[in-house]
Amino acid sequence: MGSRCQLTGRKPGFGNNVSHSQRKTPRRWAANVQTRRYWLASQRRWVRLALSVKGMRTVDRIGVEAAVARLRAQGEKV
Repeated sequence: MGSRCQLTGRKPGFGNNVSHSQRKTPRRWAANVQTRRYWLASQRRWVRLALSVKGMRTVDRIGVEAAVARLRAQGEKV
């Protein structure tokens, strides 16, 4: 599984480490994606989502039912 948020779509950023001598080496900034379980009351089961912290805040704000509905509208399998 790549580090990609299912809800917000956040993924790693890419760039360069730049040393004092201006030598550039590739690097990547990983998204803060964590796996969380949420209770889906309508289906009486747990769903496991890979979310960034911003995605977790979104779930807290709109609710897990609306978040799962949004994921299904995007074509994600939940």
